[in-house]
Amino acid sequence: MRIALFATCLADTLFPEAAKATVRLLERLGHEVVFPLEQTCCGQMHVNTGYQREALPLVRRYVSVFGGFDVIVAPSGSCVGSIRHQHETVAARAGERGLAERARDVGSRTYELSELLVDVLGVEDVGAYYPHRVTYHPTCHSLRTTRVGDKPLRLLRRVRGLQLVDLPAAEQCCGFGGTFALKNAETSTAMLADKISGILSTGARVCTAGDVSCLMHIGGGLSRRGADVRTVHLAEILAATEAP
Repeated sequence: MRIALFATCLADTLFPEAAKATVRLLERLGHEVVFPLEQTCCGQMHVNTGYQREALPLVRRYVSVFGGFDVIVAPSGSCVGSIRHQHETVAARAGERGLAERARDVGSRTYELSELLVDVLGVEDVGAYYPHRVTYHPTCHSLRTTRVGDKPLRLLRRVRGLQLVDLPAAEQCCGFGGTFALKNAETSTAMLADKISGILSTGARVCTAGDVSCLMHIGGGLSRRGADVRTVHLAEILAATEAP
């Protein structure tokens, strides 16, 4: 299958290993991955902050760049949620009915990594090997907007050598929420403290999730606590193998 990769802003600029791991994984499974160089931000931050007019050119760009692909994947439940549920609305509110229809169509072909693997490619055992004690944080957008459900957990359970431990209050927000963490710093910090306590209680050495944004927030909290716990994107674990 020919799959287009939407890397997302954070992965492209700060956490490229998540995007690289997505490519390695899909290529190992026998698929061709294409990276359109014209891609830019999906506009989620603009929409969530109330700048829908400013997000419109980004919606138009996404539809233009990815409209010719049958399958698009992103290592981010958050961005996929925006593409599916915000793009059409932004275009419709701007009176661009044609763009809204195209946005809905392209959004229906855009998948978060775990749902692409499980729902589209029909695979749960991706041949990964990762000998570590791991806990999984289901990010808010992947859980409530993209609705990936237990697909990441099903994939993690099939990773050889991995010991998966449940995270207490897993569905509780980590406190990031994009600009929420900036505008409501005290509340965000309190929410993060609860999440960090939960992670530390598991004895896990690795915390994973499907969004580097939340992992960035959690990783910062772990670092400030001096915790010996790493944050690793789901794609990096699934791309890991015994071979060097």
